[in-house]
Amino acid sequence: MITLRNVTLRRGVKVVLDGATLTLNPGEKVGLVGRNGAGKSSLFAMLTHRLAPDAGDFEIPPKWRVGEVSQQMPEVDTPATEFVLQGDLPLMEAQAALDAAEATDDGHAMAEAHLALEEAGAFDAKARAQTLLLGLGFKPDQLEGAVNSFSGGWRMRLQLARALMCPSDLLLLDEPTNHLDLDALVWLEGWLQRYAGTLLIISHDREFLDAITNVTVHLDEAKLTRYGGNYTRFEEMRAERMEQQAAAFSKQQDRIAHLQKFIDRFKAKATKAKQAQSRVKALARMEKLAPVLTAADFSFEFREPISLPNPMLAMRDVVCGYVGANEDGSDKPIVHGINRTVLAGQRIGILGANGQGKSTVVKTIARAHPALAGTLTEGKGLAIGYFAQQEMDLLHADDSPLQHMVRLGKATAAHLGGEPREQELRDFLGQFRFVGDMVHQPIGTLSGGEQARLVLCSLVWQRPNLLLLDEPTNHLDLATREALSMALNSFDGTLMLVSHDRALLREVCDEFWLVADGELKSFDGDLDDYQRWLVERSREAQRAASGKAPAQRASAPVTPTTAAAAVVSAPPAVSHGREDRKAAAQARAKLADLTRPLRNEQAQIDKRLEKLGREKTEVEALLAAPGLTGEQFAEHGRRLAHIQAELAMLEERWLELGEEIEAAGRQAG
Repeated sequence: MITLRNVTLRRGVKVVLDGATLTLNPGEKVGLVGRNGAGKSSLFAMLTHRLAPDAGDFEIPPKWRVGEVSQQMPEVDTPATEFVLQGDLPLMEAQAALDAAEATDDGHAMAEAHLALEEAGAFDAKARAQTLLLGLGFKPDQLEGAVNSFSGGWRMRLQLARALMCPSDLLLLDEPTNHLDLDALVWLEGWLQRYAGTLLIISHDREFLDAITNVTVHLDEAKLTRYGGNYTRFEEMRAERMEQQAAAFSKQQDRIAHLQKFIDRFKAKATKAKQAQSRVKALARMEKLAPVLTAADFSFEFREPISLPNPMLAMRDVVCGYVGANEDGSDKPIVHGINRTVLAGQRIGILGANGQGKSTVVKTIARAHPALAGTLTEGKGLAIGYFAQQEMDLLHADDSPLQHMVRLGKATAAHLGGEPREQELRDFLGQFRFVGDMVHQPIGTLSGGEQARLVLCSLVWQRPNLLLLDEPTNHLDLATREALSMALNSFDGTLMLVSHDRALLREVCDEFWLVADGELKSFDGDLDDYQRWLVERSREAQRAASGKAPAQRASAPVTPTTAAAAVVSAPPAVSHGREDRKAAAQARAKLADLTRPLRNEQAQIDKRLEKLGREKTEVEALLAAPGLTGEQFAEHGRRLAHIQAELAMLEERWLELGEEIEAAGRQAG
């Protein structure tokens, strides 16, 4: 188990933990929650010994293997599958041992290395690595792509796959969903639900935590408090605890006031002096309860738009993409033939897998990218508020929040009726928790959550009537997400939202658009329907892939079955005379002795191949069954991948044994 005893941890002058005590049991799935900047990542750094506690101690079983996602952006040209495989440390250690043994021609060491490789699951390691990549959204033609050919978000997915690849007793995940779309997020949920070790996860995604965790640890005011249950249960229990604490504090304050009143009234009277002194002692002995102090909840609201044009905008035959992005300098279209009208008051969630063009559509509407073709007509008085997926696309690292708002105030002066005073901007920044010297701090040194709050502050200031939000919650803590949801629900204008936060999508969107296969269409359904659509789409792709398999198998020159048929049907040599028959019998006996171990192994493989064939048929039938959940489909897909990998390995070994038997026959002949 993991045990913290009276741990104090500082980062500079900030106290992250102050006398914190905590116990986590093996196999628990723990959500670590707390406000941005509370110190959750610092706690992870301590658990991995990158930071040492200033006081107290903590224990993790010394034999536990700890897995975590590296935050370094890999700059290597290693193929994606190989990069993920390298995360399996036991496999890499066994392979290194085999290489060393072969270099020294040490037969005993080679045997041990082969055993270690078998224990590490070398036979299906590549299939497991590729299953992780496919589950996290990579396409089949990307599996061997060089790591440095991927964008930053996809490289972080590679780091996540690499962490999941390594067998671990303790898995630490810090915001693993930030770069995932909904289908990859659902797949990751299923994987983590089946993870057998101890899981400690930092996430601001309520539904994700509810689906995975059974323990919640709250980091607040440098203290760790353990709650049994997922995030929703934690909120309920914390509310109950705070209510009880508030009631106990109020009751004690009444008791203190009563004692103090008696003391003040009678301490000067000789007849009551003894009783008054007794109450003074009682008051001194009383253990004072602290008032229930919580950081003020963050809240904000969008100001009423100056106008609400209807329609907001109209798109006719619009093509979204990138100018001159192809190798030959031609334009690269991503989504084409868009014919949509956006009306006042619509609340649209935009769905689709990563890479399909959701952000490209939003950037085109936001005027960040020009349309490659078609016409995009804006309503008179359209005022767009745009939240980019990368906050720094909208900010300057060297600016301070105050400088940023001064520049924005000048840019919007004509629209909003005049240039604001500096004190007005300071007060406005204070509503978004930029107080004191923070207004002068360089934006590049702010945390991701602080930068996101600054972008929200900018949006509110602009008084938009059309909000375009592209993954606005990536760096927001749960309290700020709740505030954003409430603000969006009271927003009078039109909303278009791209997000993998299912709670936010459910709470604020009335309809959905789907970007897929180069088109943008209305999606008739809710998020649950969308997840079922994803499963059906994956099933169809699986059927299409399996439909090609017979032709591929037919073109294969040799299979174990055909090779076996050739061996069985080979006629025996014709013998002449008694001596020939005797010599032939002796030769056959000698050959039988020589090849018996090989034939025994072949027979065992035949049995295993027969069993795997039945299992493969069963799994394919399960995959084709209607009504599968995303988790079930992913599980069956992983099982099928393992079966196929083992079939390939056994078939190859069967052929090797056949060749050895034939070679032994030629030698005996």
